[in-house]
Amino acid sequence: MMDTTKYKRNYFMPPAESLDWTKKEYIDKAPAWCSVDLRDGNQALIVPMSLEEKIDFFKMLVAVGFKEIEVGFPAASETEYEFLRALIDQNLIPDDVTIQVLTQARPHIIKKTFEAVKGCKHAIIHVYNSTSLAQREQVFKKSRDEIKQIAIDGAQMLLDLTKQDGGNYQFEYSPESFTGTEVEYALEVCNAVINVWQPTPDNKVIINLPATVEMSMPHVYASQIEYMSKNLAMRENVILSLHPHNDRGCGVADAELGVLAGADRIEGTLFGNGERTGNVDIITLAMNMYTHGVDPKLNFANMPKITELYERVTGMHVYERSPYTGKLVFAAFSGSHQDAIAKGMKWREDKQLHDWTVPYLPLDPHDIGREYEGDVIRINSQSGKGGIGYILEQRYGFNLPAKMREHLGYAVKNVSDHLHKELTPEEILGIFNKEYVNIKTAIKLDECHFVQEGNGVISTELTIKRAGQAKVYHGTGNGRLDAVANAVKKHFGVEFKLTTYEEHALQHGSNSQACSYVGIEVPDGTVVWGCGIKNDIIDASVCALLSAVNKVLDERHIK
Repeated sequence: MMDTTKYKRNYFMPPAESLDWTKKEYIDKAPAWCSVDLRDGNQALIVPMSLEEKIDFFKMLVAVGFKEIEVGFPAASETEYEFLRALIDQNLIPDDVTIQVLTQARPHIIKKTFEAVKGCKHAIIHVYNSTSLAQREQVFKKSRDEIKQIAIDGAQMLLDLTKQDGGNYQFEYSPESFTGTEVEYALEVCNAVINVWQPTPDNKVIINLPATVEMSMPHVYASQIEYMSKNLAMRENVILSLHPHNDRGCGVADAELGVLAGADRIEGTLFGNGERTGNVDIITLAMNMYTHGVDPKLNFANMPKITELYERVTGMHVYERSPYTGKLVFAAFSGSHQDAIAKGMKWREDKQLHDWTVPYLPLDPHDIGREYEGDVIRINSQSGKGGIGYILEQRYGFNLPAKMREHLGYAVKNVSDHLHKELTPEEILGIFNKEYVNIKTAIKLDECHFVQEGNGVISTELTIKRAGQAKVYHGTGNGRLDAVANAVKKHFGVEFKLTTYEEHALQHGSNSQACSYVGIEVPDGTVVWGCGIKNDIIDASVCALLSAVNKVLDERHIK
């Protein structure tokens, strides 16, 4: 039984109005990115990654362009400790990449963390303690001052151990469960930590404000971030970081508005992996910026390869409709959408445009390693003539007349509807060939000859086989196709008029085949279509006409 009375708004608005972020239209430069796939994402897996899988994932993150990568909680797990040591001892960390390790603000855990990173060229030591009202009252049963002191003591210990160790470490502090913490109190704790660390322009500290649990709408989070950004001590020496989770499904919005509100850095995962509903999806954030013309400083040019590795090492599945990465995110089944996409692609090609403005496609699929064929235009019973025609043209070189595309569209949709499945390009070509191309069911052309009689009249001599018997037939007309049509009407008792004739080469070059399309209208007003494919354009046009005639003779012209 659902009961709304047990819920209240557990977040806290900042004590001062913080709405400057509302005046900004878009994010104009990329934040610093930190992948937490190997810690926060890994701990969310039913079967955590093996050492080898973690190394493969780490190398992929480096190749994508991450300069900060959180590799684990080395004091909490022997597996994560061994992974960190493998990265260091095997010299797998590039000089321009900084690894990050997480530790609670507890002395014995901090000490083991420092042991784990010993020998690392660059590392971020990320210390945290929970500050929310619920955690203070229910879990720790401590006062504000006592919780703040835990943060201060942890910060001091990081400073002391770094001096002893002599390592090249940067410090990060998170008031865990920030979204459930009174904003002015979160500021008090963070400023106390900053006061301990005394950051400088050459040695900045990171203050990370996580949406450990999403509790509010994104605009509230943005106002909280703006208030913190404006009031943090030594702000010029502080990198303000966000770590949004996705409990309300708003992780991306939280991050984007948070950056508008002053955040400099984002922690997240590829594909939004993480505990419960996951972390913010860095791919979506980065590609959202990319489609606004802003360089995200991450390279997703081979999204299929990244997706394959992710699914292999995590055992997770990328949802088919996941933005930018799902198998169906560029797919258009709707006939009107397919038609608009096909026309938009043609417009862009004809105009030789650089800017991307194709309807229904916010991103050029080629930019992330996807293909138009098979990715964009997909055919099922909901599809239309535009998409079907696009596939035949792009893959096989057929440029059907508009009305013929419409006729073929019904035939393809009927097959898809009957089979209850999507049709492949090969299956669509098969339907096209069966319905229209070089049909020889009732009559079959063996030979065809033409003679110019003068006064624009052309005569033809046709050798046609019907029911296994070959005969010679004659006809005249004001052109070759007209002569053949008159001969067929005269000798085979079929009435029609030629309404459409188009032709083109299927391929470029001397070996290209000729393709002709013919539409004939029979007495009841129905237009019947045929296609001819031959090495010679005249032969192709005659075959196209006889293909349509055969459909009439077979009584296959019913709509």
